[in-house]
Amino acid sequence: MNNNLFIIAGPCVIEDEAITLEIAQELKRISLNLGIEIIFKASYDKANRSSVRSFRGNGMNQGLKILENVKVATGLKLLSDVHETTEVNQAAEVLDVIQIPAFLCRQTDLLLKAAATNKTVNIKKGQFLAPWDMKNVIDKAVNTGNKNVWITERGTTFGYNNLVVDFRSLVIMREWGYPVIFDATHSVQLPGGAGEKSSGQREFVPHLTRAAVACGVDGLFMEVHPEPEKALSDGPNMLYLKDVELLLKEALTINALPKGTYL
Repeated sequence: MNNNLFIIAGPCVIEDEAITLEIAQELKRISLNLGIEIIFKASYDKANRSSVRSFRGNGMNQGLKILENVKVATGLKLLSDVHETTEVNQAAEVLDVIQIPAFLCRQTDLLLKAAATNKTVNIKKGQFLAPWDMKNVIDKAVNTGNKNVWITERGTTFGYNNLVVDFRSLVIMREWGYPVIFDATHSVQLPGGAGEKSSGQREFVPHLTRAAVACGVDGLFMEVHPEPEKALSDGPNMLYLKDVELLLKEALTINALPKGTYL
């Protein structure tokens, strides 16, 4: 790969093996075409859906098997969420990156268990936290001796059913020396905005992505789907798969510009 910006991308949740492989294969093609590392993301369980009636996934065993098949078919590294300490060891056998969901980012036992695997741990900043509060979260993880920690910004709660991105947080959190990632799709989510499910404003994804890259992030996180309107989770804020390559080209162009220091 010839660029230091990396991408985490994939569907919100594993819907079935066929569509998961379809998305992964297209992301692999984009990765090779643009010379950029793409880590495939899909959740085997969405444990924090708005409604008890919402689709959560195929379960851990089947979901991890599908992710294993993705790795065999594409060679892409894998990322997925863990929600409980009992999941961590089994997930670590398959995943390259273990993700801690935003709502669980202060859960000490979960952080310690995930970091103790010595896998890379991606910690999503809680919507309720200031950026400087993440220093305590990082300290919990690295206390295990594992320094492979990433931090992901995914927006901050702004009133009811809304998020806003404070781009200062990207600069603040980078000062601690760990890679900072910008979640371009969850940042435009409207949590619970559709009653029994979340809504979103997909049209702002490209604008926030370009701004984050200009701020100097290390990576981008984006959930993508061939037909977001038919997706079983987070459709309104997911990016169309067909639009991913063009947006990443724009991101790479911005990332290649010299980063200056201004007073």
